[in-house]
Amino acid sequence: MNRKIDTQDFQRATRDTPREVNRRIILALMRERGPISRADLARTMGVPRGMITTLVRELLEKGLIQEGGTAHAPRGRRPVLLQLRSHDRFAVGVDIRTRRTVLTLSDFGGEEIAREEFETLRNPDTELQEVASRVKALLATAGAEGCEGVGVVVPGMVDSRTGRVLNAPTLGWRDVDLGATLEARLGRTVYVERDAVACAMARMWLGEQPGERTRDFVYLIVDEGVGVGLIVNGQPVRGRNFTAGEFGHIPLDLEGPPCSCGQRGCFEAFTSESATVERYLATGSQQRRDAEPGTEEGADAPTAPERAHLSVLELANRARAGDVAAAEALSETGRYLGVGMAAIINALNPARIVVGGAITAGWEWAEERARREIVARTLTPSAAGTPFLVDPCYPETRLRGAVALVVAPAFAAPQVA
Repeated sequence: MNRKIDTQDFQRATRDTPREVNRRIILALMRERGPISRADLARTMGVPRGMITTLVRELLEKGLIQEGGTAHAPRGRRPVLLQLRSHDRFAVGVDIRTRRTVLTLSDFGGEEIAREEFETLRNPDTELQEVASRVKALLATAGAEGCEGVGVVVPGMVDSRTGRVLNAPTLGWRDVDLGATLEARLGRTVYVERDAVACAMARMWLGEQPGERTRDFVYLIVDEGVGVGLIVNGQPVRGRNFTAGEFGHIPLDLEGPPCSCGQRGCFEAFTSESATVERYLATGSQQRRDAEPGTEEGADAPTAPERAHLSVLELANRARAGDVAAAEALSETGRYLGVGMAAIINALNPARIVVGGAITAGWEWAEERARREIVARTLTPSAAGTPFLVDPCYPETRLRGAVALVVAPAFAAPQVA
């Protein structure tokens, strides 16, 4: 289940539990604190040096770690430092979005080696054929024989055990056997996850900030759609049928605007990027009609190319240039975001909320209204004070999440009977 080991609060294995637990703890410590010596590993884990020597030898033989330089010592022999072997272990990340599909080849440390993208093909069979072709070309060009898997992120509900896309409304996909199809075409392990969970995993495995403990938090992605990735005790919560976290389809107004899921008035229908753009167009048109009485409704409607050019990023640029309608549209989106975030806080009581997605480009206009609604709608002062922050890595987080799907199993806590 890719549960992350807490290196500040762990229980080491005993004779009654597999030694694999201790090996994973060493890998986790090395990943977060490496390079590190054998002596420091023994002190941190509180075990005899001989046990560490044995476990390190096993990890060296498996090719999971390597010896590097030496550390300074006031006297005696300088200790040899150990570090993860990551430079020649590779993962491919694939981010399938409504308009574009982006592929990256990265090493196990998250360093990107190559990237390419293409326009997303709406037919899933055609899209997966193109993805497989480009993954093969990417690996061949880079000579990445040590690729240990392919991670795929999609905006929708996914059965992560089987790699099947259950429902991706913004793509128009239902019951697509994505994982098995790509594995058959690539001959490699394929991991599939929905975008919000993948972004949360990127935060845990490849984007943790110094001093941050990503054990319990919510990742709220506000993009073409809206989704929540919930992490509890270092482990993603997916639900019995893998549909947990679909807060984007909780109704805020039963008579509200139509949503991609087929219902009306969903959280997503008020806060997605397209909803913000439509709000801007409506606000701007009304302001122009107020300024120029007699202007007919729809007379100044933008053309299709003009609509395609509009995005939250473009609205933020316009707001900075003094476009009042753009600033108001972003602020109003913040109001609806606050309503939805208050519901998330009341339901889940997370330690923090990390906000990612297109909305981050306009956060300086959305944040104040969001905070105001959270304070008004949460049930206790402590809930109202739930910290939330903007993901500084977005839009790279989705791709890094795809890579994390491949990397995480190597470091996650194993299941212990």
